[in-house]
Amino acid sequence: MYLNNLLAAADPIVDWELFQTSLWPMIQGGIQYTIPLTLISFAIGLMIALLTALARLSNSKILAGIARVYVSAIRGTPLLVQLSIIFFGLASIGVVIDPFPSAVIAFSLNVGAYASEIIRASILSVPKGQWEAGQAIGMTHRQALARIILPQATRVSIPPLSNSFISLVKDTSLASTILVTELFRKSQEIAARTYEFMQLYITAAILYWIVCFTLSVIQGRIEKRLDRYVAK
Repeated sequence: MYLNNLLAAADPIVDWELFQTSLWPMIQGGIQYTIPLTLISFAIGLMIALLTALARLSNSKILAGIARVYVSAIRGTPLLVQLSIIFFGLASIGVVIDPFPSAVIAFSLNVGAYASEIIRASILSVPKGQWEAGQAIGMTHRQALARIILPQATRVSIPPLSNSFISLVKDTSLASTILVTELFRKSQEIAARTYEFMQLYITAAILYWIVCFTLSVIQGRIEKRLDRYVAK
């Protein structure tokens, strides 16, 4: 009797039939858009970040100034505004970009700005003696950077870059505002038809959490593996 009353009370809270029918479309949205959007944007963003970090550290005042303005502009404006400018703003002046590429551009620029500071700080954390050691054995500045400095900086940058990657997974939900049918957009579309906003949004949150938790576990294993190359 108690079990029947408990199930009856739970029915209005959780619609299991809706859960079963909505789960796969939301997962599909994650597989088709959320994950590719994250991977592509992060890969492009890292390339932008490395170039920006090297520009900030260069002796060229022009390159350093351009990089500084770029980082300041991206970090000083909301990601949602950046998405809107690229998708809606450019379209208003005749430059039409599809939703998915627009999201890739916005996320890549955003990752590039934040990750560039991580990479720059990682490079600066390498003792100056490492540069001098490279020069002592006849290496050029570029060779010392590629063979000595960047490998050491990579180990230092792994944890914060991994955190940026995990944050990017969650930030992709903003792509729903420019009609990219990723995981959260799918939950919005289903909720608009069924009016079960709470249940569907909680389901979306759980799916995001599962992905981020999995990435956190992978991050921990990578860091543990790289610890073998750190002198103790």
